[in-house]
Amino acid sequence: MPSNATSPVQRPIRSMLFVPADSERKLEKSSNLQADALVFDLEDSVLPARKPVARDMLKAFLPTYAGSGQPWVRVNDLESGELLNDLAAIVPLAPAGIVLPKIRGPEDLDLVGHWLDMAECMAGIEQGSTRIIAVATETPEAVLRMADLIKARRPRLLGLIWGAEDLSSAIGADDPRTATGAWRQTYEYARIQALLAAHALGIQAIDTVYVDFRNPQGCEANCRDASYDGFTGKVAIHPSQVEIINTAFSPSAEQIEYARRVVAAFEQGEGAVSLDGKMLDIPHLKSARKVLSHLS
Repeated sequence: MPSNATSPVQRPIRSMLFVPADSERKLEKSSNLQADALVFDLEDSVLPARKPVARDMLKAFLPTYAGSGQPWVRVNDLESGELLNDLAAIVPLAPAGIVLPKIRGPEDLDLVGHWLDMAECMAGIEQGSTRIIAVATETPEAVLRMADLIKARRPRLLGLIWGAEDLSSAIGADDPRTATGAWRQTYEYARIQALLAAHALGIQAIDTVYVDFRNPQGCEANCRDASYDGFTGKVAIHPSQVEIINTAFSPSAEQIEYARRVVAAFEQGEGAVSLDGKMLDIPHLKSARKVLSHLS
């Protein structure tokens, strides 16, 4: 199976925070936010009548952006009639990439990849430099066809985000969570599909939002669960969640120290080694290298 993974492993995006592109106040504040990725939003947070305004504001703002987070742009979906306008406006600004919502299958990624090829060529910027993070569970088609995504390598594809609210709306369902806050079966299925597809492709698996931003303890527990399950990062719904997310998706000092010891043990060149009374083999080495990739 082809993989999008590169060597050395890229440092994962731990936190993504969305910023409405038509809000001057929020754009100005974004440079001081500590999310690994700031996603300037042209889609759901912008009313249809304001989308041209949002594009113009982003064209004026992005060249001045001086924040530490990677600048990404969430564009409108393929069926909106706005996507080509979005790409024409933002690709010349050379953001880190686009967040592509509401995909239905791999053909959507291929088509948008071709459009990005053309936009980059016309703007005179490096081919392939505009990466894609796809929101992979917003349509029933995408969930049912998740396995199709792993049949071909797409070098632009950096990660998959999973989410429940748009899928719930698409199928005419109610709250995707139970009374206890757990995901209902349909959404847990979508979550697992996206997680496994991302790892099959060797790309980043990004968890959905924790909606109760006034509950930092709940957010921390939710992040820890997602990290334990194999997600590499999470979308923040509020700036107050960013530090919690970054901490939860970063290895602890103890994990880093142990990972270094594992790597050192394997430097003898053996396929299996003993450490602290336990036998370790190649999967342990790969896990240790993933931990240390956070430091690069």
